[in-house]
Amino acid sequence: MPAPRPLDYVGDGPPTYAAAPTALPPADPDDLDDLVADTVLDGARYGACTLRAVSLRGDSARYRGEPRRDSLLTARFGTGEHALILVAMATGARATPGAHRAAAEACHWIGRAVGRSHPKLAADIRAARRGDLKSGLHRLTDRSLGKLRASAAEQGIEPEEYAATLRCLLLPADPECRTRVFFGVGAGGLFRLRDGEWQDIEPRVTEITGEPVVGFGSLPAETPEGDRLTMDLGITTPPSPYDPAPEPPREPFRFRASVARPGDTLLMCTGGLADPLRGEPELAAHLTGRWSDPEPPGLAEFLADAQVRVKGYADDRTAAAVWEA
Repeated sequence: MPAPRPLDYVGDGPPTYAAAPTALPPADPDDLDDLVADTVLDGARYGACTLRAVSLRGDSARYRGEPRRDSLLTARFGTGEHALILVAMATGARATPGAHRAAAEACHWIGRAVGRSHPKLAADIRAARRGDLKSGLHRLTDRSLGKLRASAAEQGIEPEEYAATLRCLLLPADPECRTRVFFGVGAGGLFRLRDGEWQDIEPRVTEITGEPVVGFGSLPAETPEGDRLTMDLGITTPPSPYDPAPEPPREPFRFRASVARPGDTLLMCTGGLADPLRGEPELAAHLTGRWSDPEPPGLAEFLADAQVRVKGYADDRTAAAVWEA
């Protein structure tokens, strides 16, 4: 049965904004490197998988002439079967003037960190050393996002004004290795299309944080004298002038290493696609029909699929999908 044709939109009615870009973002003649293209499209085939990736401005940004807040990086580190493919995507903070720069910086910093560590990461993936991978990638992610906070300090702005979510996928080029590694910080989606059904496999916060560990921030069950601690009475301890000012709470680190099956399609995306995919069953059904074919779509077809619109969802969309042969 042939796949359904691409659609402009799904749902009860057409979105408010036009389907095609209208206004360009403002340009500074002395800083043209700051311009961001409306749409970026990429793809590759390595080992047992085929990659398609896209980042495009949402309807709202296209109408208002605002730059794309999402950033996309696809990179190969190494050669042959030892190569490692990284897909990184980031979304800058809403309603901040440097959102697109923060997103691009987040992708570049994690790209540098992964690139410099790729031999060890590739070996850990092939050997299924999950614990080493999780701790190592957590460290690289913290360092990369720490660079953003340092950049905010250099610019004299608050850290939350120059921040970004960050979501990454590592794909080994070795055809014998079907381990796919996701990691990142912040909102978005991780989905798997298997046997004609979408599975939401985004790591949950409860999976990430776990229970408090005694000796690492949690209260002990009882005092050395045997008195049990049953509640926090809510009495505030006065701040010490010798303690550093507390930092704002940070998003938890998310990690998942999974083994792909032939016929799977793995989708990682920012909130601009994850939200309508979770909220509009018709979009999920349409993409099921489009992406269940074992033959991956071409770049133009993938772009058409990724930009099927849903009324009420007008944010930038960035998505990377991996088809397993």
